[in-house]
Amino acid sequence: MLKEVIPVNEITNFQSRAEEFFPIEWYKDMLHHHPVYYHEQTNTWNVFTYEGVKQVLGNYEFFSSAGPRTTIFVGANDKHEKASPLTNLTLVDPPDHRKGRSLLAAAFTPRSLKNWEPRIEQIAEELAENIQENTEVNIVEALAAPLPSMVIADLFGVPIQDRAQFKEWVDILFQPYDKDRLEDIELQKQNAAKEYFQYLYPIVVQKRSNLSDDIISDLIQAEVDGEKFTDEEIVQVTMLLLGAGVETTSHAIANTFYSLLYDDKSLYGELRKDLKLVPNAVEEMLRYRFHMSRRDRTVRKDNNLLGVELKEGDVVIAWMSACNMDHRMFEAPFSINIHRPNNKKHLTFGNGPHFCLGAPLARLEMKIALETFVKKFSSIEPVEGFELEKNLTASATGQSLTSLPMKVYK
Repeated sequence: MLKEVIPVNEITNFQSRAEEFFPIEWYKDMLHHHPVYYHEQTNTWNVFTYEGVKQVLGNYEFFSSAGPRTTIFVGANDKHEKASPLTNLTLVDPPDHRKGRSLLAAAFTPRSLKNWEPRIEQIAEELAENIQENTEVNIVEALAAPLPSMVIADLFGVPIQDRAQFKEWVDILFQPYDKDRLEDIELQKQNAAKEYFQYLYPIVVQKRSNLSDDIISDLIQAEVDGEKFTDEEIVQVTMLLLGAGVETTSHAIANTFYSLLYDDKSLYGELRKDLKLVPNAVEEMLRYRFHMSRRDRTVRKDNNLLGVELKEGDVVIAWMSACNMDHRMFEAPFSINIHRPNNKKHLTFGNGPHFCLGAPLARLEMKIALETFVKKFSSIEPVEGFELEKNLTASATGQSLTSLPMKVYK
């Protein structure tokens, strides 16, 4: 089903790229003055509080993932192809959602993560080795962008030299909604999806008779209630994983380095002295620096669970990045603190039945990227004259850094 895309930019009305990149003042205003807010122009309810967001994302009996409208403009809306119910995970609720998610979970077992860790470490080390000491480097180009593409290519079991093509497809499929360029963007997305299908389908077919230790082989072997993925479904599923595993993780790694350069310059030295702090730092970066994380739900039956009268068919947008700044859950939420005892309670990856399956992999990549870099370089410094506004580009995750120059020292 083709869904109507809700123009979220009409709700936020940010005046610059930099404001959207880190909309802390907007979140502060909404949390304090409009915690549950009706936006007339888009006919949406918007919830910003931690408990409200948790309720909307977790209580599928009242707030459904199925509905005619969405805030998500990712992938290609091809009118001629019917997506399988097993791969339409984001658009269905339990119990229909269970089988597809269980099949997909076969690719993300703790055993898999343990096996993948040395592979990810090797990729991170190779990228760090290519960075010259005592010089200036664009960390987006050198580490944040290539690492997730190389990891996902390796984990899919496809030639790693094709990672640049993966990133290109992701960049196209993750272009944000733009009313003025809608036809052009949709055509680009359909072409990218077609190219991706033509590239990956033969690889899936070939792997059926030559299974190995990779995600595609895991998906081929996955079985729930006697049901398995078809080759077409596996390609569709990998496209979901490609988007979730490349764009968002790249964004999170780049934002982490931005934070180390501009939020608190003492943090890098602290991490270098004690690498055990890195997982904590990763969680705090996900809480404080990952924007614009949000999900939409359609009201299934009339309720007042958010303290307002919601009617069946209403659309509610749950702003996870805003609820991560709720003072009722996080003390001094508008400052960064890697020692925060409960920072892992952030809802950046969602909540409830649609909690992001790739969260453990994203966390692992962020941890390894940071550890590898901190071990090799003694200190980092911002580059004078860097203008944030000129180094951002619109993406499905809000504004993403295209370039982040910094000085690195041995």
